[in-house]
Amino acid sequence: MADGRGGGTLRITGAHVHFDSTRALDGVDLAVGDGEMVVLLGPSGCGKTTLLRAAAGLQPLDAGHIELDGRDLTGQRPDQRGIGLMFQDEVLFPHFDVEGNVAFGLRMARVPFAERRRRVAEVLELVGLAGFEGRDVATLSGGEAQRVSLARALAPEPRVLLLDEPFGSLDRLLRERLIDELRPVLDQVGVTAVHVTHDHHEAFALADRIAVMASGRLLRIGTPEEVWTDPRTAQVARFLGHTNVFGSEVPPALASAAGRPDSFVLRADRVEVGVAEASGSSADDGAGEGRAVELLATVIRRRYRGDRYELRLDVDAGGVRTSLDAITPHGPAAGENVKLRIGPSAVLALVG
Repeated sequence: MADGRGGGTLRITGAHVHFDSTRALDGVDLAVGDGEMVVLLGPSGCGKTTLLRAAAGLQPLDAGHIELDGRDLTGQRPDQRGIGLMFQDEVLFPHFDVEGNVAFGLRMARVPFAERRRRVAEVLELVGLAGFEGRDVATLSGGEAQRVSLARALAPEPRVLLLDEPFGSLDRLLRERLIDELRPVLDQVGVTAVHVTHDHHEAFALADRIAVMASGRLLRIGTPEEVWTDPRTAQVARFLGHTNVFGSEVPPALASAAGRPDSFVLRADRVEVGVAEASGSSADDGAGEGRAVELLATVIRRRYRGDRYELRLDVDAGGVRTSLDAITPHGPAAGENVKLRIGPSAVLALVG
């Protein structure tokens, strides 16, 4: 922090971890650059936490290597690695006040008393808790307790900080507030970070790059824009939150709209919803040739989300009925007939 130490470069190569017959990690390769935040996104049981524990030295690898700034960490204890770890259910020590909790790692490292006090005051100010040194941890709110946990993880000046769903147990409003606060704190410190979550909204809010995991493997990695606009596979697309995902059996009118026979996503926010014409006919202008296709639909369900409406639509796709989702700034009522316009910008091609 004050010495400008900043972050380190973390490299994980060919990581394998087996629990009996279960492959918790199956050949994971991941490189995280100096000062970068990578968010591991995936469902419960996909290997995210195992990967963090392996990097921290809490879980041995069955095969593979972990390096920090080119230094092989194999065989090194967690306290020797220069890596900090913050858990979802970070339990503060009840017999210590806030200062005692934040200073714990510094005491273990035998940092002199005066330096410990300076560092504690520094990180508490960084996380918005200046003057909290003497507070009993039992009096802290959930958000304050998580800030103390973050301060404790940052106090020893780790090169890399690993965060395992640190906000998962908090209510939505507090969680969003702390998500907004986390990046500025980590950017100020300059620490490299790997953050685990199963919530794609959290991932998009925090990440420089998102790494989507499933069944112990990394399926897709890229910037939030890259993974959203090019998820590559139906599995990744669905987990990112895309709902209009089509595989091998696609109504011809939708295949025409997409300009491809199968394996594509129609972005719900790019499906244009307008007033249905009295004639009640659909128009095909050949979206596959760079133009738009128009289809008739009926609103099945409408949900108001404050800044948008989310619609579920029953679509007449050339005589075949199918369902689509759309996100619009206006909200036609359930049962209302509408006209959909699907252009090339709504289509994301998939490789499988």
